[in-house]
Amino acid sequence: MEKAATAWDAGQVRTWLERRIAAARLDQAAADRRGYEAQGDYDDAAAEEWVCRALLAGDHANDPTAFAAHIKTVLGREEYPVTGINDDRRFDRGVRAQLRRIAKMTKANDGFANTLRYRS
Repeated sequence: MEKAATAWDAGQVRTWLERRIAAARLDQAAADRRGYEAQGDYDDAAAEEWVCRALLAGDHANDPTAFAAHIKTVLGREEYPVTGINDDRRFDRGVRAQLRRIAKMTKANDGFANTLRYRS
């Protein structure tokens, strides 16, 4: 039996992005406290926060087609300017991975209801 298609809920997408920003900030703080060995975790969390902030800006989340186009535009950038990270390449890879993951979620319109701290 197939799952019934649900309607796009812009408010839920915005809430999901806001909660992922908060979770990423907590992950960065935890990685910062762990020190040198957690620099990769810090960069990954910083990438997730950057992506969610970039996607939350504007009113692109109102329409799934516009949101997908915005993701594609951000993914097409050459650089992602940010300060305070440890490894630029790792950060760029993290940004691209997050954007691809959110693009898949947008295409399937699935996963934005999971607003728990940790993703499953």
